[in-house]
Amino acid sequence: MTNIDIDQLCINTIRILSAEGVEKAKSGHPGLPMGAAPMAYTLWAKELKHNPKNPDWVNRDRFVLSAGHGSMLIYSLLHIFGYDVSIDDLKNFRQWGSKTPGHPEYTDTPGVEVTTGPLGQGIANAVGMAMAEAHLAAKFNRPGYEIVDHYTYALAGDGCMMEGISGEAASLAGTLGLGKLIVLYDSNSITIEGSTDLAFTEDVGKRYEAYGWQVLYVEDGNDVAKIHEKIKEAKADKNRPSLIVITTEIGYGSPEKQGKASAHGEPLGAENLLSAKKFLGYNTEGSFYVADEVRSHMEAFAVEAAKAEQSWLDLFEKYKKEYKDLADEWDKWQQKGLAEDIINNEEIWAFEGATATRSSSGTVLNRLSKYLPNLIGGSADLAPSNKSDMKDREAFTKDNYAGSNIHFGVREHAMAAIGNGMAVHGGLRPYVATFFVFSDYMKHSMRLSALMKLPLIYILTHDSIGVGEDGPTHQPIEHLAALRSMPNFTVIRPADSRETAAAWLLALSRTDSPTALVLTRQNLPLLEGTGKDAFKGAYILSDSDKASPDLILMATGSEVQLIMEAKKVLKDKGIDARVISMPSWEIFEEQSDEYKERLLPKNVEARLAVEAASSFGWHKYTGLKGEVISIDHFGASAPADILFKEFGFTVENVVDKALKLLGK
Repeated sequence: MTNIDIDQLCINTIRILSAEGVEKAKSGHPGLPMGAAPMAYTLWAKELKHNPKNPDWVNRDRFVLSAGHGSMLIYSLLHIFGYDVSIDDLKNFRQWGSKTPGHPEYTDTPGVEVTTGPLGQGIANAVGMAMAEAHLAAKFNRPGYEIVDHYTYALAGDGCMMEGISGEAASLAGTLGLGKLIVLYDSNSITIEGSTDLAFTEDVGKRYEAYGWQVLYVEDGNDVAKIHEKIKEAKADKNRPSLIVITTEIGYGSPEKQGKASAHGEPLGAENLLSAKKFLGYNTEGSFYVADEVRSHMEAFAVEAAKAEQSWLDLFEKYKKEYKDLADEWDKWQQKGLAEDIINNEEIWAFEGATATRSSSGTVLNRLSKYLPNLIGGSADLAPSNKSDMKDREAFTKDNYAGSNIHFGVREHAMAAIGNGMAVHGGLRPYVATFFVFSDYMKHSMRLSALMKLPLIYILTHDSIGVGEDGPTHQPIEHLAALRSMPNFTVIRPADSRETAAAWLLALSRTDSPTALVLTRQNLPLLEGTGKDAFKGAYILSDSDKASPDLILMATGSEVQLIMEAKKVLKDKGIDARVISMPSWEIFEEQSDEYKERLLPKNVEARLAVEAASSFGWHKYTGLKGEVISIDHFGASAPADILFKEFGFTVENVVDKALKLLGK
């Protein structure tokens, strides 16, 4: 069998396996896998540097299926290339507990680099991966030792190109000149509703040229030789990311379905599947068939792929001898978690006077940057306000990939997805920053951080009506409740500088959850008793003199100072209150039942929570007989001190509510 014949047989195998997986599940998207199989196979077989026997090889090329609805494409690729994805896994597409979920999941399937499905996210993730590769290469490579040298590829569709996040990310990628980023654009001109002409008529290639990308074209998506030629041409341009626009026909191979919107998101049907097999000259006996020739071809590929990794391992062994200090640092960069000596470093905890927690965060970040050289991140054009610059670091730019302060521009959504891409790449500790209210702009990327269990850190400043004169458009109200409602997402709202230090150390210690640091614009006093107890998410900041307090006061962030002052006034009135600082509900919920009962004993029903945000969720801790001083409406434009007074965030109001709770 000639190379051309075996390539075509492999491509048709991918097409049919994909269609059969969808058919068996009675749901899914066969159209993209059938149309894009030639470009995907050509990349994987001829240019993608990967080792099926070790999906985690650090110097592998990355492949992102941004058009994640076509997930059977990557599952079929993984199977025939020899990854740990079996025929039975393909048969269990979209079923309970399978390795082949409806959209690619980072945590479920060996060889899947990132969770995709929400369109456009994958392109932004790929930008993050390419940025990570560039930064690591600038840090560790030496003449003759290109130990970090890999490409990032994404396969995207028309829907990805319509989503705003892809435009944000592509614009930044062009600005940064990420020459090792290549996007294969499956241009089939079909969406769920019909032809893309209904809503999408711009020249995408010209748009990407304007972004600063190299743009290449393949007019026939079945032309393997031309696809390969253009991938090689894309790789040759080291100064620009590349978009290869490949014109395809959705559902190619199914005479009844190809080129139609119905091929996008529904099974072909048994008769049409059989017709497709006949059209493609494929085996029509049984299902999920893979020819022996394909198996042999892929086994030979796996042998060569393993040799490529071994060559890299040999190179790294020489590198360790010649650049021992760098090799040792490389190993440290790959580690997760946080060393005890950093957690217990007194410098991290040293503060004086009243400070906004956004400023405390900046101080802690710069202290940590001395000990964590792989910290990298930045802000969506708000670094001076977010205090997210590392003062001893340079900017990450087209001319300096060694820099670790990233200027994301006003691109919140792409920023978060790029951060996810950097996190899944490995070797780095990324963070991103913006105003808390703009977390709305990046919510879906934040959700994917949580779904993928990525330890991405979100610095979210200007956390309440304390923003003041900027008014209700910039004053977060429901945002704490929204993030707290998200599974596997850690929210920390510190009350002062020491709690802010604890928040950073917690965020860097958590290896399977993203963390939001929710920080004030206004100054907060340094409270007596704050510190490492914040590691438990909630703790007694000031206790009552009685075995059982008359009242429990609890708060987060800037409102903790209020309840501390209220405790003093209540004491003068003969009421003994316990004060609980509760910077993180999620971390508190991880504590033992005994610890929770010690803080919030069931026999004390008089409880008052104070937070300058939505009350949603607080009743879990206050109980039905408790009260919440909150803001369940939008804010207003006025100086912050006026707003806090007008909306009831005063010592007097806390005391008044407490007295009413106690029937006094």
